[in-house]
Amino acid sequence: MLSPDCQVDELLSVYLCRSSFARLEAETKRNYTSDYCVFFDFLWGRGKTWNEATADDLWDFEDWRTRSPRNPRKVGPSRWNRGLAAVTRLYRWAVTNGHMTDSPVETRSVMGRRGEAMQVPTARAKGARASNVRWLTPRAFRLWVDVGLRGHTSAGIITPGWRGRLEERNTSFVDLLFSSGMRLGEGASLLTLEVPGVRLGGGRYYHGRLARAVTKSKRARTFYVSAPAVAAVEGYMESTRALTVRRAQVQGRYDRLPMRLVVRQTGHHRRLLHWIDQDGCEGQTPLGEATIAERMTYFTEGPLGPEPLWLWLNESGTPFRPASWENVFRSASQRCQDQLRNVTEEPPWCTPHMCRHSFALYMLVVLHHVMDVKLGLSAEERRDFRLLYGDPWRMVQDLLGHAQLETTREIYLAPVADLQLRSLLLEPAPPLGEAARSDAWVTSLLARIARESDHIQDLNERLGPG
Repeated sequence: MLSPDCQVDELLSVYLCRSSFARLEAETKRNYTSDYCVFFDFLWGRGKTWNEATADDLWDFEDWRTRSPRNPRKVGPSRWNRGLAAVTRLYRWAVTNGHMTDSPVETRSVMGRRGEAMQVPTARAKGARASNVRWLTPRAFRLWVDVGLRGHTSAGIITPGWRGRLEERNTSFVDLLFSSGMRLGEGASLLTLEVPGVRLGGGRYYHGRLARAVTKSKRARTFYVSAPAVAAVEGYMESTRALTVRRAQVQGRYDRLPMRLVVRQTGHHRRLLHWIDQDGCEGQTPLGEATIAERMTYFTEGPLGPEPLWLWLNESGTPFRPASWENVFRSASQRCQDQLRNVTEEPPWCTPHMCRHSFALYMLVVLHHVMDVKLGLSAEERRDFRLLYGDPWRMVQDLLGHAQLETTREIYLAPVADLQLRSLLLEPAPPLGEAARSDAWVTSLLARIARESDHIQDLNERLGPG
């Protein structure tokens, strides 16, 4: 971070590199850093540096940031609270370590849920939404993929001149997220040896294991992904990815990269990667403890030279960074806007986290369908089933890896909670054994939920099948 006169603040550098800030998730650090820049620029316009800020400065900044007509890019309560949290963290560190006498962030004491006193910033905005959650039905998601990533037009044909250089990689990645509910960082940091293999006679879903080091909760968990999504990933690995790796080997790109060559694996319950680096130093790392930065350095010896274990590669054959997927989603959504704006007033758009939200919605409907329709349980049998295996809400919680059921109910699945899903599921069900009609019934139910919610994207009649 540089000041407008291109100077580096030594004290600020200590905070960014040596405090608890350095241990935050990469995405949190990016967001907080952008919030700091906005506040510091505001102070610079007043002739002050960050450690000269007063409470009046912060209140003036809050007014300018959220309400002032002089600001053409005002932010809402949620965005303001995120920036306030970043500022509070910085000044708490500065006061605790004796770099400042007083913090510009005024606080008040409130009672927490457990009865303990908590200090809350007075400037914290009220009415902030916990999350701006949006959903896509499966057919709306498929349209977004076809138009945004496969280059189709509104008529369903490939646009003349469409190149689609990374089409196979991009489509297999978004299908993986949509069918598994993984977070962006989790799916984007997979190694090739963590992808479930397609098995003959396998079911509709396969399971894999997410390493502790890449999950948000820092707890390893099992994920489930549909068989077509796994097949698409394997197709990418055996075709486009293999060609990209071979091209990079011929060009010698891997010779210039920091590399840990994995020579073998040991262990079953706790897999260990045994590696040797370019300096000849040997080491071992538990697979579950390997960070994202470490994963990007792991290679294995292939028949024609070293090959990266990182699953998703860019055109040069080097690891595709997780944050770069945001641009892929953004470009696909923009293409949908350009191609479909004359066909529908609301072309589909998607973000990585919307795939997770949509997976939760779809699985909740399907699990309710399985329990209430396919199993044909009575009220008493349904109660016993839930006591043994849990209800669909808790099953979805486990699939998402949420620590609290309230997060699943109140944020990810708020629309169906508001619409009383139980009453929706009392519609006439298809006969047992008719899978095609059963899928159509689930699609019909999702369409009905979408019509009654402002935050679920579905196809309108002009974009429907046929």
